[in-house]
Amino acid sequence: MTILRPKSKTKVQNKFTENFPIVLKALKQHYPEAHCALDYQNPFQLLIATILSAQCTDERVNKVTPPLFKKYPDAKSMSVADVLDLEKLIHSAGFYKNKAKNIKACCEILFEKHNNKVPADLRALVQLPGVGRKTANVVLGNAFGIASGVVVDTHVTRLSKRLGWVKIDDAVKIEQILNTICPESDWIMLSHYLISHGRVVCKARSPQCEDCFLLNSCPQRFL
Repeated sequence: MTILRPKSKTKVQNKFTENFPIVLKALKQHYPEAHCALDYQNPFQLLIATILSAQCTDERVNKVTPPLFKKYPDAKSMSVADVLDLEKLIHSAGFYKNKAKNIKACCEILFEKHNNKVPADLRALVQLPGVGRKTANVVLGNAFGIASGVVVDTHVTRLSKRLGWVKIDDAVKIEQILNTICPESDWIMLSHYLISHGRVVCKARSPQCEDCFLLNSCPQRFL
């Protein structure tokens, strides 16, 4: 398993990353029920749901997956599905042609090389069609309890920039930085805390700074 960390911690240290422990503690207190918003019953369902979540809301994915999994409950059945039928079932999740193609190819590999099971291994996961580090980290963290790295989505990217931890948009580099400033024991939950805060308070278009419990630790108060 490849853990992403910068070669030197000094590259990510500044006065705001030093406040990371305070921010993390506050997030834990305010979002004790934070969890993965995708509905799933096993690692396979979470893997497929996460692939579908690209450029799509979790709410929409949760509407798409029940009929999909009812018809194709495992990798074996999905691997032999007609791609046109997959496209029809996942159409409302967006980018359905590419997602259907990747999902079918992914399931073929799961069935042929992994005994119809989702591997609990980062290297094996990222080799699957449609699966990058974000998806692999989601599956490993939530389905297997393996902390392979912080999940970086649009919410995590936005809040990490607003809180002054990063100045970039590259998800891989952001993960490297967060993996360094965040204790490994909190890697799995950090994204859930940030996503919860991003949906409730630190919204993309209308952040509610005046009601934010993180304001004293946020560089936005100086802008």
